Amino acid sequence: MTATMRSRVKAQPAGDAGVVSVTMACVGMIVVLMAAILLGGGSVFAARTRAYDLAAEAARAGAQHIDLAAYRAGGVLRLDPGPAVAAARRYLAAAGAQGQVMVAGLMVTVTATSVQRTPMLAVFGRPTVLVTATASATPSTGGDP
Repeated sequence: MTATMRSRVKAQPAGDAGVVSVTMACVGMIVVLMAAILLGGGSVFAARTRAYDLAAEAARAGAQHIDLAAYRAGGVLRLDPGPAVAAARRYLAAAGAQGQVMVAGLMVTVTATSVQRTPMLAVFGRPTVLVTATASATPSTGGDP
């Protein structure tokens, strides 16, 4: 070996073996962590959407209960509060949710509350989230086309 070759061989650092493996392990952990956060956030968003759907459907179920006697007698459209509240609560119970139902005038307002599992967020200490949404509905006679 010539002196130039020996200096090239000596110029290579001896302590960098395995640095790429450590870097890839760190990058891999960061990627897995980010995926867990994104999937967990997506499940929370889906839970909020589901809660709003539950509230809207329960409100529609309640809005179907109009006072038929008043409507048939004089064409007055108004809700029958007792059956409207009961129908909305039944819908929520059948869906496994809880909530509050309020009838005011021609409007049924439902606030649905449910507990949604979040498996990807369990690592961060959030195995479930409490989701609440509010929606309203009013009855309609359908009218002329």
